[in-house]
Amino acid sequence: MGTSAEGWMAEGDGGMGSESAGRAGRAALLTVLLVGQFMANIDTAIVNIAAPSVQADLHASAGQVDLVVSGYILAYAVLLVTGARLGDTHGHRRIFLLGLLGFVITSLACGIAPEPVTLIVSRLCQGASSALMVPQVLSGIQLHFTGQARVRAIGYYTLALSGGAIVGQVLGGLLVSADILGSGWRPVFLINVPIGAVLLLAGLRALPPDAVTQRQPLDLHGVCALSSAVSLAVVPLVFGRDQGWPVWSWLCLVASAPAFVWFVVVERRLGAAGGRPLVRLDVVARPPVRWALIAHGLTTLTYLALLFVLALYLQHGLGQSPARAGLAMVSWVAAFGIAGPVLPRLPQHTQRFMASAGCLLLAVGYAAVSTSVALGREDGVLLLVLLGLGGLGLGISSHSLISHLTNAVERRYATDLSGVISTNAQLAGTVGVAVFGTLYSGLAPAPGASAATEAFTTVTAVFAVLALISAGAALRATRHADAAPRGDGTQHAVAKAGRRDDSWRISH
Repeated sequence: MGTSAEGWMAEGDGGMGSESAGRAGRAALLTVLLVGQFMANIDTAIVNIAAPSVQADLHASAGQVDLVVSGYILAYAVLLVTGARLGDTHGHRRIFLLGLLGFVITSLACGIAPEPVTLIVSRLCQGASSALMVPQVLSGIQLHFTGQARVRAIGYYTLALSGGAIVGQVLGGLLVSADILGSGWRPVFLINVPIGAVLLLAGLRALPPDAVTQRQPLDLHGVCALSSAVSLAVVPLVFGRDQGWPVWSWLCLVASAPAFVWFVVVERRLGAAGGRPLVRLDVVARPPVRWALIAHGLTTLTYLALLFVLALYLQHGLGQSPARAGLAMVSWVAAFGIAGPVLPRLPQHTQRFMASAGCLLLAVGYAAVSTSVALGREDGVLLLVLLGLGGLGLGISSHSLISHLTNAVERRYATDLSGVISTNAQLAGTVGVAVFGTLYSGLAPAPGASAATEAFTTVTAVFAVLALISAGAALRATRHADAAPRGDGTQHAVAKAGRRDDSWRISH
């Protein structure tokens, strides 16, 4: 016996979105899910700032430090889809709490690691734990929030996605600089332990039990095929740039293409035989889903690449401190957060165009940043304003695209979509950092304002072009919106979101 995707419910059939749960209960449910998502995202970036301190304290080699920083991302990206399917087969509540428990334990292991190998293994396990926890967040929102409740929940979800990486950079710098009781880099991991323990207790109380149903077997062939394909793509992208793109990295990238083809073959065979594949490829291939994933992947690619390249530009090019460089993106996150409350209040006839409009605004923000830097306008205030413009565009596009994706498939396919969305974004971000990190470093190989300005101008100009392409993809996706399922009424609710809905609200 096991659980089904539709079994993670509160009493009755409304689950997280049911009236019987009460306003406070629904707020607690969403808070637990989003704090878990936020913690996982923070740990994708927090160690970047601590890396020099880790290397000095543990006498680690450059390769070992790379594994400490990137091992988390590697395990996380490889196992996201598998984590989503495990939630479907074994229960979303059970897998979320299991992932959270693993995250707390491995964070403690990272924080007390006596030597590099222990830290590397702990980071890999920490990434695997996050891959169990994170897919249950969007699955939970998709399965159990409906109408206006889902619209608002997705707004908070996209803010957790965007803000986590930036908070990780800032928090990492502050914790390492504070050197609490002479602990150096260790608090960047140990801070997860008390927060995670409290969240675990809250989750035990707030998350409704998984209903017992007939358990379906996990598609192990699909897991192996997808894990191999993603590993062949991610490993060279994560490690190849710092090693000057050696032959092995190109061989892995080339081999990833037939590996993905083999995964498709495996999944189609299983589906044709009446089994339950790891990913329902027919669902992903639907035009509303396919084009929205392309648009979301491109915008995420530019955003995560911007985080990396902007830090290089400000620190190596302009000589700013890591803490100040990290704070440069605060305006981006602040503007990003505006989209959630504002979008639902816009007129009905504008809703279907907001995803492409957000991508266009993002393109304008990138173009404005590129132009201002090229013209020598490196004033900090102006840069903050223009980054805020880009952040608003990304907030609008992310909120609209994820809302569109959750409405583009039937409820029973929520698990299929949640893992794919997360993996798509993670792979896109990894590609972005690898490609544009290499481009920037090639244009500005040594510290100095002149070369850094040229490199940053070029990279942000390319970001603007990619954002324009994503606007076209978003428009293609939303043109098919009328054909998407609306069984839960959410899409209709988006249009009426300007009206007050007391079924769910988070109070601050």
